[in-house]
Amino acid sequence: MSKEQANKHCLDDKALRHTANLARLQITDVELASLADKLTRIVEMADTLQTVPTQGLEPLLYPLDGLSQPMRPDVVTELNQREAYQQIALQTELGLYLVPRVIE
Repeated sequence: MSKEQANKHCLDDKALRHTANLARLQITDVELASLADKLTRIVEMADTLQTVPTQGLEPLLYPLDGLSQPMRPDVVTELNQREAYQQIALQTELGLYLVPRVIE
């Protein structure tokens, strides 16, 4: 990437402070300098990705297309303890748990 391309993405202090304000972030002058450098590097990386030739490539919806996912058997492994839970509940009616009204 040329120096001109990198410079066109340099964010000035005013733009960074405005963005930080919109995001409700408080940043110091020291953080501002570091943030400007990091954001510029991120934009440069995105610019580098833009140069990759992608003409004629189909979008990749799923990386393992054509492969089936292994599935486990649908087998119940836990015991049904509904009756035990119903017995220790404070109130039940017709197999349902009754709870106090929370919202009036």
